Amino acid sequence: MKLFADLIRDLDSTNKTTSKVAALVEYFIAAPDKDKVWAIAILSHRRPPRPVNTTLIRSWAAELAAIPLWLFEESYHIVGDLAETIALVIPSSQNKSDNSLFQFVEEIILLKSWPDKEKKEYLIENWTNLSYYERFVFTKLITGSFRIGISQKLMTRALSKATGIEEDLLAYRLMGNWDPSTTSFHNLIIKQRESDFISKPYPFYLAYPLEGEVEDLGSVSDWFVEHKWDGIRAQIIVRDQEVFVWSRGEELVTDKYPEFHSLPGIVPDGTVMDGEILAFSNGAIGSFNDLQTRIGRKTISTNLLKKTPVVLKVYDLLEWKGEDIRKLPLMDRRQLLERLLTLERMNELPIHLSETSQLCNWEEVAAERSKAREYRSEGLMIKNKNSPYRVGRKKGDWWKWKVDPLSIDAVLTYAMRGHGRRTNLFTDYTFALWDKDAEELVTFAKAYSGLTDAEFRKVDAWIKRNTLERFGPVRSVTPQLVFEIAFEGVALSKRHKSGVATRFPRIVRWRQDKKVDEANSLEDLKMMISIPQSQHE
Repeated sequence: MKLFADLIRDLDSTNKTTSKVAALVEYFIAAPDKDKVWAIAILSHRRPPRPVNTTLIRSWAAELAAIPLWLFEESYHIVGDLAETIALVIPSSQNKSDNSLFQFVEEIILLKSWPDKEKKEYLIENWTNLSYYERFVFTKLITGSFRIGISQKLMTRALSKATGIEEDLLAYRLMGNWDPSTTSFHNLIIKQRESDFISKPYPFYLAYPLEGEVEDLGSVSDWFVEHKWDGIRAQIIVRDQEVFVWSRGEELVTDKYPEFHSLPGIVPDGTVMDGEILAFSNGAIGSFNDLQTRIGRKTISTNLLKKTPVVLKVYDLLEWKGEDIRKLPLMDRRQLLERLLTLERMNELPIHLSETSQLCNWEEVAAERSKAREYRSEGLMIKNKNSPYRVGRKKGDWWKWKVDPLSIDAVLTYAMRGHGRRTNLFTDYTFALWDKDAEELVTFAKAYSGLTDAEFRKVDAWIKRNTLERFGPVRSVTPQLVFEIAFEGVALSKRHKSGVATRFPRIVRWRQDKKVDEANSLEDLKMMISIPQSQHE
């Protein structure tokens, strides 16, 4: 465990990419193979399930630290991280543990089935015998909230330096539904088994936000322009008469989308399509909020399938007749994709081509972008016709040109302490709009980004002077401050008290020039809801 705790300390103490890669390389060279596998799993969010609820964890930690629970809770709210709080408040010990990361994780997996008394004894024993960073890492594993700023790209770069294997190949090997409890470092990283290929997706190619003016890209004729659909990015794989649906988050979600189960037998074996899963009811694209009724459901009922069917808006072909065609130019892959969609019975399937727009100049492209919300898209994708399908986020070939966000003026009503370097400040805010009929403010969104550090400090001081009530870490405040809130989209929602859900809300600016009664209303927000153009299909 010491090696892994030292790695987390080194990663946590720098923002430099080169330093993080160097620390990872050193770890992958020095650590035992079983620890390496679990380190890769933990850093790529394949954590063991949480074996103890956090209420018990907080109670036992306070008891061991010999402080009242209320003081522990106050400390937790100030620190902002449970594992860090426990690592700080529990007294250091001269004892030490020689257990490896692998041994700890295997014990934590078994811990879930133990009675609470034995769980408590296990936690106290290890909290007592571990150093500060080891205790921090151990508690992170227990709580299941292990988040360190390491991207998959950074990890594959370090693994490549440590093993000599190409980054693209490593990225592919780490995709898929592998289990760190049953696989070895050799089988995962060094050896490629043919059987693994059947269900494996390819690493996704991601676009960069457009930089500069769109005209700087050169001739329009060199680019494909299509709408950027707002759904679940997915690869659909048909191999050996089976279908596999993978989300961009490397989650196998085949069972959640039975609409695609009929693909084998119609779609040829050895086909991998890249596209966007969208809600699609009554011949029109639905909102992301509609799609959320399908996300996270363990079982998909017949009624839900009927109410919120889905389609795949397909825009790329990565494998054709069992051959990896990612190195072909995009225009060639599109031709093969269009040929696939003309095969017999393909029109029976919930697969729609994401059409490219035939535009003559960048003015027409800009005009098409302005129609995005009418089509329930986020803007445009602009792709070089000669681009291969790369791995990860690369500049130059694929650009996303999103529509300008919507915005509305709202009132700050609740505040909560931030995280990380903002744990001592109230920076997580809840906002409300006026309900004109009831003549009251109704909450509709939360946001925690968009202000400068100086503005956050100023708002924090105001919150502390104008607190009305306290609810644990949350404070209600006098409804007085107005902020402009931006968001990507808006839709009706029965899950929200306001009846409206916004997409990616964030603070644009503090409207010190506006009084609370000048803030917008829910009616203003609802007026922004666009109706999709079904004829676009």
